[in-house]
Amino acid sequence: MTTNDIPVIDIERLEEPATLTALDAACRDWGFFQVENHGIPTEVLADLADRMRAFFAMPRDLKRTIERTEDNPWGYFDQELTKNTRDWKETFDYGPAELPEDGEPLLVPQWPRFVDGFKAAVLAYYQACEKLSFDLLGALARNLDVAPEVLRRSFEPRHTSFIRLNYYPICPDPEQPAEARPPERGHLGVNHHTDAGALTVLHQLDEPGLEVFRNGAWHLVALRREAMVINIGDMVQVWSNDRYRAALHRVRANASRTRMSAPFFLNPAYAADYAPLPSQVDEQHPPRYRPINWGEFRHLRASGDYADQGEEVQISHYAMETRQRA
Repeated sequence: MTTNDIPVIDIERLEEPATLTALDAACRDWGFFQVENHGIPTEVLADLADRMRAFFAMPRDLKRTIERTEDNPWGYFDQELTKNTRDWKETFDYGPAELPEDGEPLLVPQWPRFVDGFKAAVLAYYQACEKLSFDLLGALARNLDVAPEVLRRSFEPRHTSFIRLNYYPICPDPEQPAEARPPERGHLGVNHHTDAGALTVLHQLDEPGLEVFRNGAWHLVALRREAMVINIGDMVQVWSNDRYRAALHRVRANASRTRMSAPFFLNPAYAADYAPLPSQVDEQHPPRYRPINWGEFRHLRASGDYADQGEEVQISHYAMETRQRA
């Protein structure tokens, strides 16, 4: 594991050419970067941290009174799988309520009544991350030679973004494989994966632990309290026709300290179909993916969070036959 810092970008003037150039380089070289002057108020982050500490300190039986299910993904969970392997973590997921459609179950947020101010803190953080995410999406669009509204259409009329609050308890047997594989004997906080959606905004609260796989080695993401960590997801990789790659990442387990983090996942509308953008395709760069429907892809990926259902679905399953990759 190395400690090379991922790029840090000041986005106070996000539309300036120098900022866009730095963003393009970070997406091409890492798929990860940190942003300063991001606009999320410090009081929003501090309030969220206080409510998270209070929530995760509660007895597990109490937290399980709002346990999420396969039909309703909003709530508490402590048995998630990544790469068909159990993660060493507890989570709370929030996404907006969804009305039933074609007989599908109603998705309803579950809020703990035993932590004062929890709902207000989570909603304030959601709204702040939503704004930052769409600002960054507009910058990505410009770097991919399309108007921002071209990408924004995939998130209308209702996007499926959500927040995950992560708590990583002390682990008696942490393991950090040098390769991109699950542990053989111990545990990781989260096993290696890419994020399925467009991009992720992450707040690291108190301890480093997030690692990015680059050039055959794991790199620890430094804890910068004034910055937010951003990574691009599979959707941007498809849009860019592999110009930008969604980087593998994981979270270490820790034998002596707990850790918390709060990612916001910017995800499109269920009905969205996405494919390589025409601006990223030419004779030398034919399309590498066939169109992907987000609703189908997300359902298959989410199902694997609950049980080992064989190989986890990846965008490589949608690769054009002449461009199949492992």
